[in-house]
Amino acid sequence: MQTNDRQLVELMRELDSGAAQLPDFQRGWVWDDGRIRSLILSVIHSFPIGAAMFLKYGDESIHFKHKPIEGSPANLDKEPIELILDGQQRLTSLYNALYSRNPVHTRTDKGKDIERFYYLDIAKALDSKADDEEVVISVPASRQITSDFGRHVEKDLTTREQEFKLQMFPLNIILDTSEEQNWQNDYYAYHNYNPDVIKQFTQFFSKVINPVLQYQIPVISLDETTPKEAVCQVFENVNTGGVSLTVFELVTAIFAMDDFPLRKDWERRHDQYFSGDLLSKVTATDFLTALTLLSAFKAGGTVSCKKKDVLALTLDNYKKYADSLCSGFSIAEKLLKEERIFSSGDLPYSAQLIPFSAICTVLMEGNRIHTTSVKNMVKQWYWCGVFGELYGSANETRYANDIVQVTKWINDGGELPKTVTDFYFNPMRLLGLQSRQSAAYKGVMALILKNHARDFISGEEMDFSMFSNEKIDIHHIFPKDYCIKMGYEKRKWNSVVNKTPISASSNREIGGYAPSAYLGRLENKGSVSSEDLNGYVESHWINHDLLRADGFQDFIIDRAKKLLCAIETVTGRTISGKDSDEVQQAFGSALN
Repeated sequence: MQTNDRQLVELMRELDSGAAQLPDFQRGWVWDDGRIRSLILSVIHSFPIGAAMFLKYGDESIHFKHKPIEGSPANLDKEPIELILDGQQRLTSLYNALYSRNPVHTRTDKGKDIERFYYLDIAKALDSKADDEEVVISVPASRQITSDFGRHVEKDLTTREQEFKLQMFPLNIILDTSEEQNWQNDYYAYHNYNPDVIKQFTQFFSKVINPVLQYQIPVISLDETTPKEAVCQVFENVNTGGVSLTVFELVTAIFAMDDFPLRKDWERRHDQYFSGDLLSKVTATDFLTALTLLSAFKAGGTVSCKKKDVLALTLDNYKKYADSLCSGFSIAEKLLKEERIFSSGDLPYSAQLIPFSAICTVLMEGNRIHTTSVKNMVKQWYWCGVFGELYGSANETRYANDIVQVTKWINDGGELPKTVTDFYFNPMRLLGLQSRQSAAYKGVMALILKNHARDFISGEEMDFSMFSNEKIDIHHIFPKDYCIKMGYEKRKWNSVVNKTPISASSNREIGGYAPSAYLGRLENKGSVSSEDLNGYVESHWINHDLLRADGFQDFIIDRAKKLLCAIETVTGRTISGKDSDEVQQAFGSALN
């Protein structure tokens, strides 16, 4: 990596010729008219505008598809010498405003597309007291500033003579010394070589034009051997104020060198496989990570899906595994729905879908994934990850362990996967699950639904159809207002132990009443017998006797025991510490 200052005019020539271009993943040029004028003012005042970063482009470099900057006449087939990694907006703005002869395609601060030429008011540029808005003038492509809906011309710059008359210097010739000299000579002649005019322009040249010609921008140059992951990291660092570059965009640019439209391919797959709510959180980068994981596993040897591995993914492997992986995601989606996880908002970990889909894809061979025993083993692994809360941070190493260990466990009777043995759930965690943002909280709600939980009024099982149509949501069993009124401990009444999926209609009847009162209201509302209602309540792992007796403390203990038992069942693991001193003090009893 090298850092050196380069003259603005030199950089503009490189952009014009195509010697410096953009990697194809760079986003479009978006600066508005006001920001362009502010940038021009910084340059004419010799203020720093920040460094640019270039990547040398050669035989050893990453072969991204490239494109000239907007406005450059460079041929699309021209090979660049450098790629612009950071500084696109500033360099493109300066090129179009100070170098190109064409009007600048920009927009207003409200986003309306406009075309502009930029001028300097010579007198104002030399007046230290002048407002910035008076120094740099933005003029429509017609070169006329009008008012009264175009009926009155306020400023006419359609000819050189008008520029001379109004003493307005066109900024798009400021870096062309020959053209600037011609303009200057004609300007003097127009004013009959007036000594005051010549003196003023001499000052203007000395204080404005020449400093712009000498203006330098710091340029950081990365050599062509810079690895792809480093380029990606550069973008994460330099784009903190905007939209960060993703691994997907880098791979898109790499595949584009072989004329493969990765973005269009992903959009097609997304519409076909990922448009449903449950898989809607799967990103393009997630898909590439899962595909990298799958292809590495298929290749044998060390399995890895870190950023550098995704960036090294070949187009051949993408084409080879993309279709089957889409099917793997669909199978994972089906298994999640079997476990009563119906929506993306109720998905404990979207990240766990990466190894989940890859594992399902591998187990598609011989239709093994469709057998009950194999499905149950995959589900056991899944729930250990959820209730062990193991996918909340960087997980690439765990993904690799998962696909290797889970498939070996299932296919060859190997040892338990690390995600299963890493499972640990402290019974005290039940009181800590206060928010639906927690993976384990979402997991508990899914287990309640999986227990064939029924609506309190209709008695209808909360399957996918009812979940979607009846506005099922999570509500308190002992209502919040009632618990506050009774002075119960918040960490108990607001925990997952006192919550369950309830339809909107049932929740309206519950209100803030004591359970003994609202159960009567539910019986009247739904014309349901006490016996049937008791059954509906029990389907949520709620002891109906304790509920009808308003026995809050005993209810909390009883339901906590049932929830722990349910977690043990789906994970196939024993939860320890149910009779610890801490548990007995918090719950008032052991939870064995």
